[in-house]
Amino acid sequence: MSSQQHANAPYYFVPGPSKWPLLAGASLLLTMAGASGWVNGYGWGPIANLAGIFSLIVVLYNWFGDAIAESEGGKYNTRVDTSFRWSMSWFIFSEVMFFAGFFGALFYARTISMPWLADLDHKVLWPEFVGQWPNIGPAGTIENFKPMGPFWVPTINTALLLTSGVTLTIAHHALRAGHRSKVIFWMFATIALGATFMGFQAYEYIHAYHEMNLKLTSGIYGSTFFMLTGFHGFHVTMGAIMLAVVLYRVIKGHFTPDHHFAFEGAAWYWHFVDVVWLGLYVVVYWL
Repeated sequence: MSSQQHANAPYYFVPGPSKWPLLAGASLLLTMAGASGWVNGYGWGPIANLAGIFSLIVVLYNWFGDAIAESEGGKYNTRVDTSFRWSMSWFIFSEVMFFAGFFGALFYARTISMPWLADLDHKVLWPEFVGQWPNIGPAGTIENFKPMGPFWVPTINTALLLTSGVTLTIAHHALRAGHRSKVIFWMFATIALGATFMGFQAYEYIHAYHEMNLKLTSGIYGSTFFMLTGFHGFHVTMGAIMLAVVLYRVIKGHFTPDHHFAFEGAAWYWHFVDVVWLGLYVVVYWL
């Protein structure tokens, strides 16, 4: 927020009625309806899904544009800033619970289901079942595949994300010190590292499908692997987009050393993504 004229205003800014929440809901409904039709083989599914995604992007662009205009217009004060901080905190908490569900599914499959299905009392169900990880299920139901190890792409990606956390922190310190050129350089470096991460993950998926026969349908191992790493990759992509928007605003001169919550919110999200990856790297690739 570059304008500080209302930083200590005694009121709490309440925006007027907006059409964006309604349009966002309609876009999400169209997106999910299209996705449902797509996976069930309906011809209209892909078109509806892509139309919903495009309309959602347009809605978010205009909605956030309104918020930025309000901020730059000096309508936000410290009370609004506190609301934004609490909102971002709860949003990240909801993301923590999202990933906790997938980590929980992986834990249940490996630690509870595998031994349970392999013990003597359950041999009647699957006589030839072996409780080992990765598991290919009952013989003949799942194609043979190779599990994904930590070398070398996952390890390189770990280094990339950890480095991006450092470059983002440097950018934050530069912003607090008022060195805009340094902020731009280190923000660009952070986004470039995130894009490189996604490039390596795309290569990893191609390698998994074509050379290791590891697919989403490769039993509980394949489903948990692709759901965890895939959703994390999606979050990296969203985080990089957020940082790109913040970088654009830095270039436009929207922030000051004391008022830059948009930067901080995006940084919180990026560091959260880093922490999730460390958990993935240990649990999915090493254990």
